[in-house]
Amino acid sequence: MTKVGIDAHSDATDVSVGAGTYTRVVYRIQPLEDSRWIELVERHPRSSVFHTAGWLDALRRTYGYQPIAYTTSPPGGRLENGLVFCRVSSWITGRRMVSLPFSDHCEPLVDNPEDQELLLAASEREIHQEKLRYIEVRPVRPLAGTIRSWHAGDSYVFHELNLRRDLNALFSHFHKSSTQRKIQRAEREGLNYERGRSQALLDAFWDLLLITRRRHGVPPQPQRWFRNLIDIFGDALQIRVARKDKVPVAAILTLRHKDTLTYKYGCSDAAFNNLGGTHLLFWRAIEEAKREGLRVFDLGRTDPGNPGLITFKDRWGSARSTLTYSRLSARPASEALRKRDSAWAGRVAKGVVPRLPEFLLRVAGSLLYRHMA
Repeated sequence: MTKVGIDAHSDATDVSVGAGTYTRVVYRIQPLEDSRWIELVERHPRSSVFHTAGWLDALRRTYGYQPIAYTTSPPGGRLENGLVFCRVSSWITGRRMVSLPFSDHCEPLVDNPEDQELLLAASEREIHQEKLRYIEVRPVRPLAGTIRSWHAGDSYVFHELNLRRDLNALFSHFHKSSTQRKIQRAEREGLNYERGRSQALLDAFWDLLLITRRRHGVPPQPQRWFRNLIDIFGDALQIRVARKDKVPVAAILTLRHKDTLTYKYGCSDAAFNNLGGTHLLFWRAIEEAKREGLRVFDLGRTDPGNPGLITFKDRWGSARSTLTYSRLSARPASEALRKRDSAWAGRVAKGVVPRLPEFLLRVAGSLLYRHMA
């Protein structure tokens, strides 16, 4: 039995995670107050934009989520590993810890399975002490050898595009009729392209986002979320907008971290989709990423129930894999009920949201979104 003590103004606890008898201490830190977290994220090969202090700060500023991280590294020394969470407390959806809210993925920053199991075991202690509904981890790769009480949660389709090939080779691997020709159509149509993070670009993006979210039957993210991201990330965040005769027809928002460009949000006016605006924006993003020496274009997760978006991402020559989140539930038997209730709520939203006036649509996003993490 491995004994795990948690040093975070709390009593130690024993957790069985393997053979042998020895003691390891797991420490709980505040990543926004511990400068070692920034250094770990910059150094670790599996870190993403979702690990960064900027992303954590935006979550805190917008939704009030408080980030914490578990590590086996003692105070004062180099931070060798970390598993980061945000505490979510909602009177609608309950209390839980998520790694991380509104993040497509968030790998445990560990170098060996033993440390990973120690950090998961330490987090497991919280589910009883804090009376949480569940704890969720969102890795890119399945958590090998995890503690038996954890189970598979939601799954998504994940796409990444390798940018190491030259531009001509990349373009040649795009789907000929659905991607190459759409890019060429957008150029023939004379769509105007602009990128940056100005208020005018945010306004164009936001207007298209409202149109798109209404079309999908879901409330929009609060506008302050995007303002916070812009303020925090600076030039690492870019809004790209395509216009036809000065009318915005498509927009995407990307974030850069190390050698990776991450596509996070996209929106469009369906009345102009035949012009290829979104395809043009992706192509411009790829061209610019190549000029900046980036190596990966993270196209993000897609719900399996959205085959159209999955196909769209497939046709860029990207690699497809599966994201399977891991979850520890206070009442595992309630998971089936949770999924049923979630599906029911989704059907209700798709019937109600498209009918809401714009003012109420904005209000719904501001009031409800923090409960949806």
